[in-house]
Amino acid sequence: MSATEKISIRVEPTQQSRLSQVDFNNLKFGQIMSDHMLVAEYNNGKWIDVSIVPYGDINISPSLSALHYGQSIFEGIKGYKFADGTVSIFRPDKNWERFNKSAARLQMPEVPEDIFIGGLKKLLEIDNSWVPSLEGTALYIRPFMFATEAALGVHPSISYKFIIITCPVGAYYSKPISLKVETHYTRAAEGGVGFSKNAGNYALSLYPTQLANDEGYDQIMWTDAAEHKYIEEAGTANLIFRIGDKIITPHGDTILHGVTRRTIMQLAEEWGYEVEQRKVSVQELIDGIKDGRVTEAFAAGTAATITHIDRIGYEGQDYKLPAIESRDFSNKVLEYLNQLRYGKIEDSFGWNYIV
Repeated sequence: MSATEKISIRVEPTQQSRLSQVDFNNLKFGQIMSDHMLVAEYNNGKWIDVSIVPYGDINISPSLSALHYGQSIFEGIKGYKFADGTVSIFRPDKNWERFNKSAARLQMPEVPEDIFIGGLKKLLEIDNSWVPSLEGTALYIRPFMFATEAALGVHPSISYKFIIITCPVGAYYSKPISLKVETHYTRAAEGGVGFSKNAGNYALSLYPTQLANDEGYDQIMWTDAAEHKYIEEAGTANLIFRIGDKIITPHGDTILHGVTRRTIMQLAEEWGYEVEQRKVSVQELIDGIKDGRVTEAFAAGTAATITHIDRIGYEGQDYKLPAIESRDFSNKVLEYLNQLRYGKIEDSFGWNYIV
């Protein structure tokens, strides 16, 4: 993958960096923003005024289309710093592809590669000092786009704004998590927008997640909208299970097609595991935990990376998963990805995009 230089990116450097104020030994996820952001405008059928400017507030109209009709999508990517100071982004081409699939579904314009990838590369060249170097840390990268037409009316906006912001982060989850199987509320239905990374999917998850939190669970495990019999994903990540000798993940258009999930399944195949992407029923999972066939369960995502699941709540009963140290596949994947993304081993797949 290469980012072509077809666009001119105007750069307005910050007059006062906030870098010296950051405690890189104590990074809270998503709370400290880097010095600059990339901003591009879409109007009259084309992208214009691509700029890198100091991070700051943006002015919006009260009648902004996105606020009323929800045309808003985003991605999550991570950048890493090698021991020699090299900055690398992990598989941004796959995020660019998924971003544009989300855009198409929400009737929004596609963002060209030279803005998404080329602009991101330029942004990180400027803010490379914001990429933390401690193991377990990364630069979280948030590209997003929203409708900007200042008018009321249910129709696709005629204008849009694309922005990339970044922030140095530590781990999203610092310990294994517990999940409650959700059997009432729904995240997505067939024919809907479950596969897209749009803001609405996350807004509707907040209330049922809070109910689960009140019961002592960290997150919810979404099930299908029709019958609540089949597992879909967690509130913030895809789900992967080891059942017997197979590595299995739920699959379908109601599920976000995660880059980390895709990476893990590819690694599993390379390592000789039998891989299945298919419907997984709640009953299959619970029965598998009971009889010992489910030996590993974890959440996978850009923010979550690989987060072990230690218990699952279903219909008022908790089901405990095997000890973390016994989970040879997920621990092997986590170690491999950590080594790869920090440049400690050969990148035989070409997944690291060097800035």
